[in-house]
Formats: sequence, C-alpha cells, structure tokens
Amino acid sequence: MLDKNGFDLWADGYEKTVDMSDEENTYPFAGYREVLGRIFQIIMQKPNAKVLDVGFGTGTLSTKLHERGCSISGQDFSSRMIELARAKMPDADLYQGDFRHGLVEPLRNQTYDFIVATYSLHHLTDEQKVILMHSFYNCLNENGKILIGDIAFESREKMDLCRREAGDEWDDEECYFVADELKNEFPGLAFIQVSHCAGILMLAR
Repeated sequence: MLDKNGFDLWADGYEKTVDMSDEENTYPFAGYREVLGRIFQIIMQKPNAKVLDVGFGTGTLSTKLHERGCSISGQDFSSRMIELARAKMPDADLYQGDFRHGLVEPLRNQTYDFIVATYSLHHLTDEQKVILMHSFYNCLNENGKILIGDIAFESREKMDLCRREAGDEWDDEECYFVADELKNEFPGLAFIQVSHCAGILMLAR
C-alpha cells in the first residue's frame, strides 16, 4: 500500500490516472465519474449542506460541492493533496490525518449532514472500515447520510469475478467493500452497483 510519501508523489498525476481508467472502463476506476456524479446529486437535494469529505484527494468532488454552497470539512492522508485541494477551496476546513486511526479531533467533535468517502477507504481492513463507519454514524445530524463511493461489490463472488478479469492488474494490498457482508453490521445499508468494479454504499441516520 502507498504510504504518505507515495500519495504525495502521486497527487499531481492522480486525476489523469483516474480519468484514463474510467474512460477505458477498466479496473480499478471504471465508473468513477458516475459514482461522484450520483453522490453529488444526492447531496444537492439538501441546500447548503454541511459535508465531511474523508480522503478528499485533490478535491474533485468537494470542490464542486463547495461551489454549490456546501460547507466543506475534510481529512486526507497526503499533505500534497491537501495543498492542491486548499488552492481550490481556501475557506474549507481541511486537516491532515491517517483515517486508519479515526477522525482528527476537530472533525470528530462536529456533526454533519453528509459524510462522504470516495475511493479512500479501500486502504482499510474490513474491521477498520466497520469501526470508522460507526464513528461516522455518531457524527451525523438527524436524517444525515454516510455516502461511500469506492471499488465495491454486492457479494464476495462478484468481487472474485472482477479479480479474475483484472488478472495481474488486481491490487492484493487493497481491501474492497463487500456490501452483503457489511449489512450484517449495518442492516440499514443500501448499495448501488455502478460499474463492474464500483459502487455506492449509503447509510442514513
């Protein structure tokens, strides 16, 4: 798995790498733009929403939300990605922190209408995902939603099929979402499969 320095080095070419995979409809980023677009539309249903973006990267989604009047807070692993995102959203509350250890204190002491994580939590183990999602849930306002867009599958069988199709491109160091298994911990979880390797998980308070 990339460490902080690896993400810093990748930051400037990140969007180009993602776009290429999405346009070619290949693992791991097939469906990326549609995932972000659907999450954007959900959030736009609430005017001036307060949004926490966990692993916001270069700010692709959060910048669009910011431009439409959302109040943006965020946490990311990479100082370089924070620098790039802050240039687009100078008044956003952006913090550096490893979300494998949870939210940084200024963020976990607030509540939000939406907590978003796009293509960031697959660096966590299944156990770490569950712990972090519980902490997200505790930070939601009434009727708030957790929206996770990532490399995700309805079942372990569908993930294994994607693994076989991806061949040597498959990243064994990453841990992807399996919705059916997460529903054991979060019975109210909803899942939308967007592409053969991307989906959106939604959990409402």
